[in-house]
Amino acid sequence: MKLFSNIKLSLLACLILSVSSLQASGYKVISKSEIKAAYKNLPFEMPLLKTPKFKKHSVNIVDFGAVGDGLTLNTEAFDKAIKAVAAKGGGTVVIPEGIWLTGPITLLSNINLYTEKNSLVLFSPDFDLYPIVDAIFEGLNTKRCQSPLTAKNAENVAITGYGIFDGSGDAWRPVKKDKLTDRQFKNLVKSGGVLSTDGKTWFPSEASRRAQAMCVDQNVPVGPQTDAEWEEIRDFLRPVMLNFVNCKNILFDGVTFQNSPAWNLHPLMSENIIINRVTVRNPWYSQNGDGIDLESCKNTLIVNSSFDVGDDAICMKSGKNEDGRARNIPTENVIVDNCVVYHGHGGFVVGSEMSGDVRNIKVSNCSFLGTDVGLRFKSTRGRGGVVENIYIENINMTDIPTDPLLFDLFYGGKGPAEEDESAPTEVSKVTPPVTVETPAFKNIFIKNIHSNGSNRAMLFNGLPEMKVQNVHVENSVFKSKQGAVINRTNGLIMKNIKIESDNGEFMTLHDVDNASLENLTDRKGKTGKIIQTGENKNVTIK
Repeated sequence: MKLFSNIKLSLLACLILSVSSLQASGYKVISKSEIKAAYKNLPFEMPLLKTPKFKKHSVNIVDFGAVGDGLTLNTEAFDKAIKAVAAKGGGTVVIPEGIWLTGPITLLSNINLYTEKNSLVLFSPDFDLYPIVDAIFEGLNTKRCQSPLTAKNAENVAITGYGIFDGSGDAWRPVKKDKLTDRQFKNLVKSGGVLSTDGKTWFPSEASRRAQAMCVDQNVPVGPQTDAEWEEIRDFLRPVMLNFVNCKNILFDGVTFQNSPAWNLHPLMSENIIINRVTVRNPWYSQNGDGIDLESCKNTLIVNSSFDVGDDAICMKSGKNEDGRARNIPTENVIVDNCVVYHGHGGFVVGSEMSGDVRNIKVSNCSFLGTDVGLRFKSTRGRGGVVENIYIENINMTDIPTDPLLFDLFYGGKGPAEEDESAPTEVSKVTPPVTVETPAFKNIFIKNIHSNGSNRAMLFNGLPEMKVQNVHVENSVFKSKQGAVINRTNGLIMKNIKIESDNGEFMTLHDVDNASLENLTDRKGKTGKIIQTGENKNVTIK
């Protein structure tokens, strides 16, 4: 009996030490008051989010055989540690200082994956460690390799602390020649892999190059049917780094996610998500290197975070074309506040996969520094879906190569800097009918925007059959090389707008209906000259 008591006391002491060690780190996740502050003046109803709570049970991956030397594969140790905590009803799995090489990690309900200072989780570049699984990528039902960080049908899951998760993305991604210097591209070619027939793209393997040719639209192969056929193109099926599917009550706090094979963070069909103080990084040349793609998710808070990536940074999605419409799950109730975006194809983005609808989004107090586009709304015929009730305020932008504000309903799949801006949008003489495949953008309210340095002040490019509808832009300043271009828009309200363009152009309206333009001034403080082309109706200029 005494022996049993001693064992019991020893176990209790170990538990207390483990919990005390975690508390001694001094790390605190986002507080209730900080969450409440982000809801200030919210123009739509959204339940107040709460951080997930975990039992005071903690284990260290070292206790399950993990070795942090950057050489030892720790996949089994991670798996055992997570399952051991889950078996006791949940708690914390601690990743201490070190380089922890591993294959994919699967989180379970009631698990907090906590990273101590100077900890680096390095996902192995060995493709064979990532089995091919059913997936949704770029809004379509397809197959991909399993993501390095995965959770499915889980509740109360968190990744917190000070550590870094590195996806070894350079091993997976193709690279375009024009995104590197000549020396960099030559060194890449010398490292192995193969070139496209035109020599303009490097692929990590012949299988990867062959699979790219199977992609009719973006990066989803069309053709493979059997498991064997999918295995033949495994090298191409680079996964998103983090894929949480059908999960509820999620927290990412403090950590860094970087160098992803494809998109970085991909919460999918999930609910009640808090993202605070995270850093999301990818090389600027990373193909499909998005920051976060929030797809068909409900009730999300993205705050106090920074993004420096190779594609769209903070992006709202809800599935693509028929697959997205069949799922019919919108992204709704999202707050983005106090975030910084550096490189990226867009700072805040909606689309182009928005076939299941996007609504009730507030973006405020953000800075976009050198993103290709600032506020980017994009779609095309075939998508369907409605984007509505978007509220944006207090955004500062500098050094935007294209447009600080862009509505593009003729999106062709290229990065904004790759489009030929000198070419006019092709509009057929016959206007297609409005169907379930027609995308719609409406009720978008934008104010207090300051953009210092861009190519154009803004571009609205709606469809003839479905114009961009009811966009309000107020109290904003745009300094650009060229003026604003507003095409195929209905219900436009602009008030207190200043545009300073280098070439002296101010604004061109083309096929605009029911517009109210008030106090629009140029660099000299005079009323800006507005050129009207096409068929404009009910345009009021004050």
